[in-house]
Amino acid sequence: MITLTDAAVGHIKEMMKAEEDDSLMLRVGVKGGGCSGLSYGMGFDNEQAPKDQKFEINGLSVLVDEESAPVIKGLVIDYKQNMMGGGFTIDNPNAIASCGCGTSFRTATNAGTPGDC
Repeated sequence: MITLTDAAVGHIKEMMKAEEDDSLMLRVGVKGGGCSGLSYGMGFDNEQAPKDQKFEINGLSVLVDEESAPVIKGLVIDYKQNMMGGGFTIDNPNAIASCGCGTSFRTATNAGTPGDC
């Protein structure tokens, strides 16, 4: 479904540890919005919805909702650290266009709902 690099998994686990809740899972998905129509979402959740896909990556439980699954299939999430700080990078093989801010995209089959960036 998706790939998380070792750097991304390590950073996410550190963030989860700070939350002090052992039931947390990583939720990855998309929603309508942004310049190009779709925006990525990533956060913690402790409940799996009936239609969520759940899988494990290096001991990390990951949830993806049914609507997001085809749009993010093959997604690669990495975490990069540099002198200016750090942040997650996302490489989506399904994206055919993205905006200059790098957080919004569209696919050949899903244009989303473009808005302000």
